[in-house]
Order: sequence, then structure tokens, then C-alpha cells
Amino acid sequence: MPRAARTVIARWFTKARAFGLAVLVTACGTPDSTTQTLAPTPNLYTLDTGEPYPAENVPKGLRRTLTEILYVTDRDPLKGADGELSGYGTGRSRSMAFGVSLVEYGALKSWAELVAQTQSGNSKALTRLDPVYMEEFARFPETPLPVGRSGGRLQATPEAAAAYTARADVMRSELGARMRNHGLNRVLVYIHGFNNDFDDGVGTLANIWHYAGRRSLPVAYSWPAGNEGLLAYFRDSEAGDFSVFHVKEFLRTLASVPEVDRIDIVAHSRGTAVMTDALRELIIEARAQGKNPSVALKTGILVLAAADLDVGVVQQRLVAERFADGFEQINIYANPDDRALNLSRIIGKVGRLGSIDESVQGSEQFVAMVPNEKVNVIVVDQEGGGLGHAYFRENPAVMSDIVLALRTRHLPGTQYRPLDPITSGFWALHPNYPAEILPDMLDQPVTER
Repeated sequence: MPRAARTVIARWFTKARAFGLAVLVTACGTPDSTTQTLAPTPNLYTLDTGEPYPAENVPKGLRRTLTEILYVTDRDPLKGADGELSGYGTGRSRSMAFGVSLVEYGALKSWAELVAQTQSGNSKALTRLDPVYMEEFARFPETPLPVGRSGGRLQATPEAAAAYTARADVMRSELGARMRNHGLNRVLVYIHGFNNDFDDGVGTLANIWHYAGRRSLPVAYSWPAGNEGLLAYFRDSEAGDFSVFHVKEFLRTLASVPEVDRIDIVAHSRGTAVMTDALRELIIEARAQGKNPSVALKTGILVLAAADLDVGVVQQRLVAERFADGFEQINIYANPDDRALNLSRIIGKVGRLGSIDESVQGSEQFVAMVPNEKVNVIVVDQEGGGLGHAYFRENPAVMSDIVLALRTRHLPGTQYRPLDPITSGFWALHPNYPAEILPDMLDQPVTER
């Protein structure tokens, strides 16, 4: 066989192997799309010696089964036959939209029923999370904005800048009004991962926000994931890159709301790449302006769950840029048996942040991952079948630790987060966590860093 022919065949097999892996990832649905039910009750609320759900601390206006989840998205809007907004697809939109989705906690008709369900621990009685209505409050002009040269610099034209600012003002007004009405000072942001649709992101945030005690304003960011076909994983990855600028604009606007003191962020799977890319650029920008990044951005706790991030890239782009200084704390949840991330590792031929464990802590690339007490890797002891990728919402122990971090603001290893130490910066989270060793009162005032 001629050498040229052998080369062509070899290249074909290489591409076929990559396509096959992409098909596997797509078929598996990397983050399981099962977010339209109330997640299993965290151990925190079901153990005999655990804490009851803090229903009495929930603002009165939020004690209901039909609740608002605010959102920002750069997905293409879908319209019904009447021309009204009916949802969002997988296409990209150059125009960012801000709105609200009303989510109903299924068949539960009263707040008392929902509180009882929250503490029941009966996974067979899980209620559905049904988005029943959505409305856009503001649709931003398409980006990039038209520009002109002024004073030797390229700047958005006055007309374009005014239109953009007007939409940002609407966002600030809607957010601020809700913060004041409910007596809140924190925002909880969630960004979904690969192969998720719009409702998946909203449903997951409804879960985390509810279990965390509803003491923050929930805002979901939905980027145009959920592409189909052989190259779905790669198309979703590029769609995430497309969204980075819009995520930056969203975070800037959020931090400019006077009523907001702290912004906590939960990111999952490929959404961790979108969010950390945006945050990295904002941290560099704040430093260039002589500002403290955590003060300028109002960033609090950052949760990276099942992070689909190249470990070497994290070391060079985040650790080297002192990314951790922009946050109160960073919690990285990792499952060494995460099959979806192991497939991603095979495709990229590099380790993924969401599947590391202490066994490789001695290697050079992992030592730099935990430069100070702000950054902690929580190694999940995952039981059961499935891909082991959506555990952050399906595993009652993991959800318990996320809730404890958001409610108490404490670091791992304290009495409020009794994780088992493995080695410096690494902690073990077992299926029965937090067991029977929590203090009596979780909602004691804690001084934030």
C-alpha cells in the first residue's frame, strides 16, 4: 500500500476514534438532564441528629411553592404561534436577555407541604420542578456594539452606549427591588454545563437555592449548550467561549447593584470553563485599575462541581494569575470515578480538574492547585451507578456540604463543615456526611472574609 494511502487511512481512524468518543459523550448526556425534579434531600435535613430545614429564616415573601428564578441568557429565543416567547433553544444570540422564570414545585400546593417534603428523605416522593411562565424584562443590544473613534480611542457610539446602559439599568432596578423587598444582600448564581437546556439550568438552581435556605436572590446564567450530533461536545465547548463576554457583562452589572453585598457562584461541568474564563478576565481588569478584585466584583464563595477543566490550563491561567484572591473561598468537588470527565480526559489526553484525588497530590501539577486555605478539593465518595457527573445535586452528602458552605461561610475542617482531612488542601466527603457531629445551631452570625 502506498505511503500516502496509509497516512490517509491512519488519519481517518484517528478522526473516527475521536468521533466515537464524542458520540459516547453525547449519548451519555454528560451532565444528566434530570434536573426537573426536586433533588434528594440533603443528609443535613434527614439525619435524626441533623438540623431541621430553616423554614423560619426564609423571608415571608419567599415561602411559597411557585417561585421566581431570574435568568440571563444568550441563547436564541423561541417564539410560539402567537409570537410570544415560549423558551430558548441551542442557537447563539449576540443579544443578551434578562428575565424571570416562574418555577412551580409540582403537586405540592402549600409551603408547609414543601417543607415537609424537604425533610422527608423519601426519594420516591420527589416532586417535579415545572417552569410555568417566563418573561423577558430586558433584551440588550447585539454585541459587539458599533464603535467610533473618539479622543484617539475606539468607543461605542453614544446611541449604542445609551441603549445598552438603559437595559443594564432595568436589570439593576429589578434586582435591587427584589433584594429590598425580601431583605436580602446576597445573590446566588448558577451556570450549567454541557448538554443542558435552558430549563435544566433553572431547575438545578431552584434545587440549590431552596436547600440553601432561600436567603439569597437566585439568578441562572444559561449559555447555548445542548447541541446535537457527532460533534456536540466540541460545539458546546465553542458555544461556551462565545458566551464569555456576556458572562462578564452580567457579572459587572450584578456587582454594580447597590443592594448586593456578596455574589456566590455555583458552576458545573463545562460551565466552570465559561465562568472561570470570565472571572479571570474581570480579576485582571480590577487589578489593572488598582482595585481589590473581591471588593470590586463582590465575589464570595465559588463552587466548581465536576469541573471539565484541563488541570494544566488551570495551573497556568488561574493559579498563576492568583485567581483565588478574588474569592472568599473556592470549593472544588471532584469524583475520581466521574465517567464523563474520564471520557473528556481521553479526548483531550489531559487530566480534568473534576476527577482528581489525593493519590496524585504529590505530582507537581497538583501541588500548585492548593496554594492557600481558600482553595480546597473535596473528594467525593460516590456510590451507585450512572456517570457520576451530576452528583453535586443527586448526592445528599455533596448537597449537604454545598448548603453548609453557603449558609455558614465556614471552610472545610471546621465544626460546621466536618470533612475528613486527607492531605493539605484535600478533604474526603463520605456518603453519610455530615454524620452526627454538627453543632446545634447552624445559622450563627459568621464574620465574612
